[in-house]
Amino acid sequence: MNPSVNTPVHSSVRKARAAAAPMHNLNRFVRELWRDRILYLFLAPFLLSFAVFILVPVMMAALLSFTSFNGFAFPRLVGLDNFIAIISQDKVFLKYALPNTLKFAIIVGPGGYLLSFAFAWLIHQLPKRVRDYYTLAFYAPSLAGGVALVVVWAAAFSGDRVGYMNHLLLQMGFIDSPVLWLQDPRYLMKIMIVVSLWTSFSIGFLAILAGLQTVSRELYEAGRIDGIKSPLQEVFYITIPSIRPQMLFSAVMTIVGTLKAGAISVQLTGQPITPMYGGHLMINHIDDYAYLRFELGYASALCVMLLVVSFLVLRFCYRLFLPKEDE
Repeated sequence: MNPSVNTPVHSSVRKARAAAAPMHNLNRFVRELWRDRILYLFLAPFLLSFAVFILVPVMMAALLSFTSFNGFAFPRLVGLDNFIAIISQDKVFLKYALPNTLKFAIIVGPGGYLLSFAFAWLIHQLPKRVRDYYTLAFYAPSLAGGVALVVVWAAAFSGDRVGYMNHLLLQMGFIDSPVLWLQDPRYLMKIMIVVSLWTSFSIGFLAILAGLQTVSRELYEAGRIDGIKSPLQEVFYITIPSIRPQMLFSAVMTIVGTLKAGAISVQLTGQPITPMYGGHLMINHIDDYAYLRFELGYASALCVMLLVVSFLVLRFCYRLFLPKEDE
């Protein structure tokens, strides 16, 4: 008798095995969990914090995105109405928030990333005795954060005659009257981009700089023997492949920081909604519906869309920087 023929007995055996497989996998998982209980005990504080402050809020936002919820009454299920309204009825989102976010992310994301790598590479070429001072000088703006935005940049682009930019341009004769830099939508987004690039030398910049210091000098010597002649070739063929983990980490931090940007416009203008939506980013749109209009279900739908976009961009970065199986 051919064993490959499906008989009622064989079918019953396969069904029994398929039914028992989940229970077998569960028992094996429980045994491995008990075997490694000490390891999980040390991981428990992090796992608990991750679940409480990240996993649970994300799941709640995903559930609330399908409801109409004002923060007081019980959520009312509306299905996909929030998502349909976002892509078909929300004029502020389609006309201002989405284009501004794309423009801001395309310039600040890759721009800040390339600047971080370029200046990290330049600082790495300096003597060790002065390297730390330059590193601190570039990293300090990201430490100051909102304080530096308010004190330095708000004063620089103040709309009166004592503002640094207005005073300089008036003295040089380029303008006849003060310009309201932070209230004019023609200039606000450009100023936000410049300030964001100034503060882009954050933890990703330090990660790249640390990665550069781990590259063996023997690789560069071997590269010169193999025909590499210029520093640019060394960067492409030796440096970048050698620090892919640090490059990936820096890319992830840059993407997250760029897509969640929004407080910068509030700190510069002092208004929750920028004049004529000139600096209105997706995070500002979420804050508008969550904290001003109390439409938490709609705001959760916006958060889910932002999360999906972030995930897709991060997947692209993983495919770009993670080493291939044959490497």
